[in-house]
Amino acid sequence: MNDEIHFIISGSSNIKHESIVKAVLNDLTRSQKSGSLVKTDKHFKREETERLKISINSMNLWVSDIDLENYVTEGAEQKVYLKNGKSVIKLNDAIYYISWIDYLHNLLLHNYFFPDTAYQLLGFFVNNSELYAVVEQPYVKATEKTDLSEVKQFMEVNGFKNVRNNDYLNSDLGIIIEDLHDENVLTQNRVLYFIDTVFYII
Repeated sequence: MNDEIHFIISGSSNIKHESIVKAVLNDLTRSQKSGSLVKTDKHFKREETERLKISINSMNLWVSDIDLENYVTEGAEQKVYLKNGKSVIKLNDAIYYISWIDYLHNLLLHNYFFPDTAYQLLGFFVNNSELYAVVEQPYVKATEKTDLSEVKQFMEVNGFKNVRNNDYLNSDLGIIIEDLHDENVLTQNRVLYFIDTVFYII
């Protein structure tokens, strides 16, 4: 792993809203060492989820007061609810990730690179037997359609090469950001806001 990325996810850097994420990560990483399955095993995430629930119980991180009536929209990986005029609540089941640890790393990386739209991990929620991470994020109202050529230019200036469609690679850092289409990158008053990112460490 690249030293800079390790620095970000190890707890050595000052990242917005990092404390709960890192507490869960530390607990989950410790319990993972005693697990019987490797990450590539198809049952790994199921076992990891059970260990995560133990951590959630011990840290009292269950969220029970989500107003499901404030539903706004959803994608493949998350459901979005309006909290107030300033923020949204997102429920994410980490479907895009092999493990919950990878999802939590994604939160730290997003908050490091895009602090204006940083996720705050509030806890976890169960709906229809499915476990979701509950995050709060500033609400961004688009004022114009996002020009994807501007996204590409922005990413390239910051060391990310467009490798296919809306996916970007920074080979120096060893990370990929996927899905930067015009629903995940909004434009408000000619400023780009990255509201949904999918980071992978390679």
